[in-house]
Amino acid sequence: MPTLTSREFNQDVGRAKRAADRGPVIITDRGRPAYVLMRHETYRRLVGQGQSIRALLSHTASEGVEFEPPRLGEELPRVAEIG
Repeated sequence: MPTLTSREFNQDVGRAKRAADRGPVIITDRGRPAYVLMRHETYRRLVGQGQSIRALLSHTASEGVEFEPPRLGEELPRVAEIG
């Protein structure tokens, strides 16, 4: 995924927009990812056209569909050991 610093973004917004035409662009602030620039169509697809999962599940087309989310046990998830 392309990355631009805040300074690069401010100096050449056109370049950032052209890069966002190909996919999301990370914009860093003081060396850390701070923002993501993407096309509006991509954003809308990611947020599901603004519908919440609650609205989607209450839609008439989803009637009769069983959904039982897994329950978390009393144990907390373990942190993976790397190394």
